[in-house]
Amino acid sequence: MSTAEQFDKIIQRCREVYQAKMKDYGPSWRIMRPQTVNDQLYIKIKRIREIETTGVNLVGESIEGELMAIVNYSVIGLIQLSEGYADSVDMTCERALELYDKYIAEARALMIRKNHDYGEAWREMLAESLTDIIFTKINRNKSITANDNHTLISEGADGNYFDMLNYAVFALIKRNND
Repeated sequence: MSTAEQFDKIIQRCREVYQAKMKDYGPSWRIMRPQTVNDQLYIKIKRIREIETTGVNLVGESIEGELMAIVNYSVIGLIQLSEGYADSVDMTCERALELYDKYIAEARALMIRKNHDYGEAWREMLAESLTDIIFTKINRNKSITANDNHTLISEGADGNYFDMLNYAVFALIKRNND
């Protein structure tokens, strides 16, 4: 199966979770400010890293579930960057799904371009390295947010959200194949 096909298969599962959460909660995340989205991503990757480091999982929820949450919160981060945050839920579930699909399509196109240029290097990387790269991207976004979303020469928060999403998909592909 090609990387693009594997990406699509993983995203289908992530979208199903996103859609189910929309049915449960609606787009309640619309009230999240950028730092809150970043902190949600932070706790997900911190938990993955802790389980990888200690080998202990007391909560019982899977690393795969946390990686899928990173995919979905990365999309939420992209939506919040473009739409701004709100003081109340101001978006329909249908609109939230449309935006999800839009940003997933952009992430997929970026993944295909980068995957070509990097020669699928991620396939030879350790799962722990993918975790660390995602962790780094989250910390970068926390710094960017602290600087009122301004950067001097670096990509913005959107680039980091796209990268986190794609690295999380790669980690999910690796976990399904190993």
